[in-house]
Order: sequence, then C-alpha cells, then structure tokens
Amino acid sequence: MERAYPRVILGCGSFGGVGSAPALFGRGETLEQAFELMDAAWEAGITWFDTADAYGGGRSETFIGEWIRARRPEGLRITTKTFAPMDEGEDYGLAPDRVRRQIDASLGRLGVERVDLYLAHAWDDEVLAAELAGVFEELVAAGKIAAYGLSNVDGATLADALEVGSFAAVQDSYSLLDREVEQEVLPLCGANGLWFQAFSPLAGGWLTGKYRRDAPAPEGSRMTLRPGPYEHLQDDRVYDALEELERRGDPATVALAWLLGDERVSVVVGPRRPAQLEPALAALAGPLPPDEREALTAEFRLVPES
Repeated sequence: MERAYPRVILGCGSFGGVGSAPALFGRGETLEQAFELMDAAWEAGITWFDTADAYGGGRSETFIGEWIRARRPEGLRITTKTFAPMDEGEDYGLAPDRVRRQIDASLGRLGVERVDLYLAHAWDDEVLAAELAGVFEELVAAGKIAAYGLSNVDGATLADALEVGSFAAVQDSYSLLDREVEQEVLPLCGANGLWFQAFSPLAGGWLTGKYRRDAPAPEGSRMTLRPGPYEHLQDDRVYDALEELERRGDPATVALAWLLGDERVSVVVGPRRPAQLEPALAALAGPLPPDEREALTAEFRLVPES
C-alpha cells in the first residue's frame, strides 16, 4: 500500500443500520442523511471511506455506491470488510469460497471494479492464516482489491498471520478508554510497516461528553441501542477521567487529538451528522504534543478494562 496514509477516515457503519447487527438494520442513517455525511466529509478533504459488507445488511455499501454514481468523486478510496452474516441465519466467516462471493457482491453494491483495502472483519478459527492470505492474494492478482488486512485481531494472531501473508493494515478498537492494542498490536504494526487504524476512537460516544454520572443515556445513543460493549464503563473511575477530559476542552476533540498525537495511528470516525466531523478536523489540525499526551494518558490509566 501507499505510505502516505490519511489520518482521518470516514466510517460508514451507521448507514442503513448500526454496524452489523441484524436487529438494528434500518435504524441508522437514511440514504439522504448518508449523502449529507459523505458530502460534508468530502468537502472537508476526507477522501477515504470505510464500510463492510454486513453494515446495515449491505445498505452501507449500497448508499456509498449511490453516492459514487451521483457525485463521481475523483480520488475516492474505499475500505470494505467481510466476516459477519448479511442477515439472521445466513452464513458467515472467511472460508475462501465465501470471501470470493462476498467481494463480488461488495463490488456490485459499491459499483466499483476494485476496493483499495479489504479487511477480514474478525478472525475465523476455522480458516488457516495461510489459506486466508492465499485467497486475498488471489483477489489482488484479479484486480479486485489493492491490499488486504485484518480487523479485531490480537497480537498473537497478527504475528502468526504476518508469517504467511502480506497483510498491509490492521483496524482495531483504540481510544483513551480501550488501550489493549498498545501492548502488542501497535508495536507489531510499527515494526512491520502496517497501517494501523483505530475504530471506535470515541468509545461509542463515551468520550464526547454525552454520558453523565447518575444520568440516563440519551435516547438513540449506543448505550440505548447496543450497550453491551460499553457497560463496563459505568464506573466512577471512568466518570472521574471524563470530567478531567472536559476540563481540557471539547472532549471529543481532545480524545481524537490524543490518538493523532501518535503518528502511527489513523482514526476511523463515524459521525451521525455533519457537525460531528468538526472534532476530527480540529484534532487533525492540532494533535496533542508528547507532554500533553502523556499527561492525559496518565489520567486514564486507572479506568477499568472490558
């Protein structure tokens, strides 16, 4: 892959649903709202969009494809992913035949001949790393993908994969409230020249200031729609750290500036409306310098692990 990676990527996981959860298909942004977000991102200079085949049960890719046909953007780059089922009861995983079928369906929904980055959205214990690398290399040779990588991967699995394939990127959860990748994944990416992308950089909205101690979660927020991954954050130590974050400025901007203060890291931001792009743009313009970054890191060292 190219070395001049963008630092901010538009995450399109809420287009037509909330991620890959079939129960929430149709609960995300409408086509019109998705167009507003893509237009705003493009106008702000964000030219790399991130999606997955199962986001919204295919709606996210379809919405992006509609936007491409309407706008004809020059220089748009796209990441898509595969693993999750497209609906309740459908197949999932990374079996080579399924990967071949899924990339063809993704290209059709997007209306493109090739995606720039194709990620295994999760690890499949039923498929050998060499087998996965083999089918990805086949897709590169066929001109259907430019590069490939892994998502939701731990250090040991990544190390094994790097021994058998030319994996170019990793996309894992990373934020002030989720630091596990610092142990093994980030160092491995740095040592092997992989592009690291942080998804959920605002921890499902926890780093935006929307969740308050002893107050109900706002209607329509992740804590009302899909609270499971974040329930462990309902802890006084987290609220203490969040209050310190707010004292430093707009919490979303500061949290993203903390991530972008590490030059190894790009962030995937998933705004629900155009105004929510502003923190990412502000953070891009002013990432935290090392001393401020370390001070904020220390404030969050005591938050509980998931």
